[in-house]
Amino acid sequence: MKICCLGAGYVGGPTMAMIAYKCPDITVTVADINEARINAWNSDELPVFEPGLDDVVSAARGRNLFFTTDKNKAIKEADIIFVSVGTPTKTYGSGAGKAADLKYIELCARDIAEFSEGPKIVVEKSTLPVRTAEGLKTVLKANSRPGLEFQVLSNPEFLAEGTAIDDLNDPDRVLIGGEEETEAGRKAIATLVDVYANWVPRERILTTNLWSSELSKLVANAFLAQRISSINSISALCERTEANVDQVAYAIGQDSRIGPKFLKASVGFGGSCFQKDILNLVYLCEHFGLPDVAAYWEQVIIMNDWQKRRFSQKIVNTLFNTVNGKRIAMLGFAFKKDTNDTRETAAMYVGRDLLDEQAVLAIHDPKVSPDQIFYDLKEKPTDAEGKPNKQIEICEDPYVATQKAHGLAILTEWDSFKDLDFEKIYENMYKPAFVFDGRNILDHEKLRKIGFEVFAIGR
Repeated sequence: MKICCLGAGYVGGPTMAMIAYKCPDITVTVADINEARINAWNSDELPVFEPGLDDVVSAARGRNLFFTTDKNKAIKEADIIFVSVGTPTKTYGSGAGKAADLKYIELCARDIAEFSEGPKIVVEKSTLPVRTAEGLKTVLKANSRPGLEFQVLSNPEFLAEGTAIDDLNDPDRVLIGGEEETEAGRKAIATLVDVYANWVPRERILTTNLWSSELSKLVANAFLAQRISSINSISALCERTEANVDQVAYAIGQDSRIGPKFLKASVGFGGSCFQKDILNLVYLCEHFGLPDVAAYWEQVIIMNDWQKRRFSQKIVNTLFNTVNGKRIAMLGFAFKKDTNDTRETAAMYVGRDLLDEQAVLAIHDPKVSPDQIFYDLKEKPTDAEGKPNKQIEICEDPYVATQKAHGLAILTEWDSFKDLDFEKIYENMYKPAFVFDGRNILDHEKLRKIGFEVFAIGR
């Protein structure tokens, strides 16, 4: 069997690497038109940082795992084609700001129809809105030729960045949706089930119709994001009433009906899926005439945006209502630890707010590149004369970032930040020295004993 994946991003690359690693008899080819990205996958510096990913790629690459820019050949030779390209939220036209932009999905469908020479199983793997499979089938059918038959499956990913390899190696479930009512559809589903069954227990491989599979992805992320926004709303109340949000979260998490996961208060959630999937769900509800349901889910996003603004405003208010010219050390820029992904990261929005207030930002993140940070902040490293940006300094060393800083803000929960020498940091900061722990990962009492003024979420 031969598998190809169109798209070598955060989903396609790791997922295909795991399939190749677990299934040495299957040839897996990952194709992407981005030559720099493919070159990175073929090097020792992978474009995606995930703990354990290097070992998986190294074990399979060159054996039965290949990365290429020749998508036409990959399509022609494959029996199963995974579609894992970007589906950003539309910024134009109908549905702007909520609906997904499916232009890359459509282009993939047209390429598959053009370069296929025999029957194919096409698997939508990107984060997609409901009914995308119908669109894929329509394009494929309209461009089919004698001897070509396409079966479209939905196989949504449920990976958490930072633990993606563990999630792929030992998933709590694999979901496959297809045309259960037809023999060809059932056969296609069984084919993909057999691939995952090489390492995933059969009872964890769930099969549904296309609609249910597509909707399950959106709903799962919406429910998880809802929990985060819920506990973040309570964090504001805790600060006003002198309650401790961690204690509240622990207490309610002990209720077996609720459970403890995704009840960690913070500066806000980020990542590629939560906001995009909720907005897709909102758009879907509006499209089918359910405005009250749409408003309910949109409130999750509104609360998340409010939490980020509240954090940046707290920094400004605490620093005597002005950060003009003041150095703020931002530790962390990725949206969560153990990833270099910055999509919808809270740090990006907090940073922009502080730049608008004329603050000077000293930013350190162990995995995010300076180019990515400047891009997300909508700033340039140099001015028209080639002089360095005076408002932003990217620091490889966290101690350099905190040198002569007025405030220190934790924006990502990197474990390394817990072990910093805060006595040394305190000595080199302006006094009073403020710490704003947006992830509640530090020992706040210890910091106060050193001399810091500490602000923590929900405490």
